[in-house]
Amino acid sequence: MEIKWLEDFLALANTLNFSKAADERHVTQSAFSRRIRQLEAWLGATLVDRATYPSRLTEAGAKFVPVAQVTLKQLYQARRDLREEKGSDARTITLTALHTLSFTFFPHWMTRINESVGPLFSRLRPDSGSMEENLNSLVDGECDFLLTYAHTQVPHLLDPQAFEHRVLGHERILPVSAASKTGAPMHLLEGGGEPFPHLSYEKSSFFGQLLDDLIGADLPSAERVHEGSMSVGLKAMADAGWGIAWVPESLMAAELANGSLVRAAEPRWDISVEIRLYRARESRRPIVGRVWQSLETGS
Repeated sequence: MEIKWLEDFLALANTLNFSKAADERHVTQSAFSRRIRQLEAWLGATLVDRATYPSRLTEAGAKFVPVAQVTLKQLYQARRDLREEKGSDARTITLTALHTLSFTFFPHWMTRINESVGPLFSRLRPDSGSMEENLNSLVDGECDFLLTYAHTQVPHLLDPQAFEHRVLGHERILPVSAASKTGAPMHLLEGGGEPFPHLSYEKSSFFGQLLDDLIGADLPSAERVHEGSMSVGLKAMADAGWGIAWVPESLMAAELANGSLVRAAEPRWDISVEIRLYRARESRRPIVGRVWQSLETGS
């Protein structure tokens, strides 16, 4: 049993529409339908009559609505009670952070926050590699903050009435290649010859969606030689001479400085993204509010 299954079911009971309920829960319709079936499997009963349109609850589904409502209310109240500002929890914040940001941006930013509102204890959840799962960690209350890249071409499906964000900085994503002995790029995006070897991101990742939607149609002929979800992995493959990868500039400062990685294309192929911090507006933890307030004062 997972709490989000109950939240999904109540959203469906309210809308009686799988598509609308999935949008409300900020997940794809296929993922939403799968979670409803998992709940039904756990209960051993069919909750929704899928043969009708619009969908309607079965007798078991109608009986389960008040059970789900009371269960969620009690669980949320218990969590609030247990999270009262006592002991170490009073200074603990939990973040979901993209892998790159967790070690290029987060450490120094956290130092400034700690100086402003500390002492703090911070806990980082692992980057799943999937935009949807990272967003769900915030939606499901598994973290206080989501630290992520953002671009208008890849909107984060978060209800602005329920979630808010601050822009903490900006980053350039550069196409790079390993350098030859002469210092020139081993691979060029527009070399005029064979298709360039492309080190690509998984489609479910933020950069996978960004590159595909923003410049995918305009890219010269390419041969995909490797796919990954983490920028650090693609950087290593590019450094080993496998091909061209788009990598956050801050992640490869040392390689750019020593010349092992060099630009593989003109600046028009660079991509600028924002660094954003998201939180749920309804968060009542005082430490979360103090951190958020510190952002307004310039920390």
